[in-house]
Amino acid sequence: MGDFSSDYLAQLNAMNAGEMQEDDEDYAYEGGSGKAAAGVSAERYIAMAAARGASDVHLVKGIPPKCRHDGQIENIEDRVLTDEDCEAIAKELAGKYYQQIAEIGELDLAKTIAGERVRINLFRQQGSISAALRILSDHIPDLEDLGLPEVVYQFPKYNKGIVLVTGETGSGKSTTLAAVLDRINHTRQEHIVTLEDPIEYIYKPDRCIINQREIGKDTRCYADGLRAVLREDPDIILIGEMRDPETIETALTAAETGHLVFATLHTNSAVDSVDRMVGVFPEERQPQIRMELSTSIKAVLSQQLLLRAGGKGRILACEVMIATPSIRNLIREGKTPQMQSAMLTAAAEGSITMDNFLLNLVTAGKVTPQTAYEACNDRSYFLKQCPEAGFDPAEGAAVSSGETKTAPSGKTSRGSGRTVFTIH
Repeated sequence: MGDFSSDYLAQLNAMNAGEMQEDDEDYAYEGGSGKAAAGVSAERYIAMAAARGASDVHLVKGIPPKCRHDGQIENIEDRVLTDEDCEAIAKELAGKYYQQIAEIGELDLAKTIAGERVRINLFRQQGSISAALRILSDHIPDLEDLGLPEVVYQFPKYNKGIVLVTGETGSGKSTTLAAVLDRINHTRQEHIVTLEDPIEYIYKPDRCIINQREIGKDTRCYADGLRAVLREDPDIILIGEMRDPETIETALTAAETGHLVFATLHTNSAVDSVDRMVGVFPEERQPQIRMELSTSIKAVLSQQLLLRAGGKGRILACEVMIATPSIRNLIREGKTPQMQSAMLTAAAEGSITMDNFLLNLVTAGKVTPQTAYEACNDRSYFLKQCPEAGFDPAEGAAVSSGETKTAPSGKTSRGSGRTVFTIH
């Protein structure tokens, strides 16, 4: 099972909403005029950040230029940016769209700068302009290199239904989906249509026909785009984010009518994902939505990225729920709190809870017990399986276990006293 590397994390892409202002053929750094101090330029800072493997660059008046590396904010250099520096950089980056910042206070666009594809957000704050730059990637990693459970390798073989990939922004959802779709592209003959905001990975058609549509450029919104997709003879549909009831309902209809649908949600677990999809609908419609979801759901993969033991690089932690008949019944009956226990009994089918995945990472020495403890869902259960997580070496004191929940049982490994769960 592979792991997320620091180099790979530099390629993680933003999933935030935003309209791309330029066509692909215009994604070129145009430079610009301004009165920034010598050596102050977006191109230079992006090049320096990319060389470190950073994922983001932040340029704000009154502080040094910053980048996000392994999830932590650090200085690119010590020089403090002035208001003139930030204004000049904004003019460079915005080009002919600079006036939009003055009119509405913000601007989203994308360009190629210093050899890197960069998504740009410029915005005014306290009278000055700040820039948040996300370094994107055109390389799609192999599915086996992401550190995912082996059951995820079956996702590209599904023929119909809906698969959810969930997690917070920057948790690698779009990268996982890109790897899944790329595997389909090289192994099956299908028509793939994606709806993305923005388009992050560019696929090169191999055995599949691939159409990528961008929200705000190729279609007005997810709901409109998805309705149109159903008239475009798709076999596989990617929905960058399900944000509203109409998009969710149309996605369920697509899955029920024989399409394979991949979609993302900003939720942290399988249970939360099901509750979110059902909960956006009025109460009188929720039984129908539960029924549709129970028949079409194939799997839910929830992801987060954690700091590696040793402090360098991050590693994937995830939860996988495979939709067994028992889980489908719980969804249909609205008994989602019982899904966690059902996942434990479905381990043979490939399901694994986040807490058990974290315990495996601790056992393998890939993350510290304290890091895993902070990321777990059931702290009482986690402390019972991994007592050393209750002691913070930095503080020299025990940490609180938080709320107590019913803990499942497992097989204890010899010598460690810790429950070990196999990842299928």
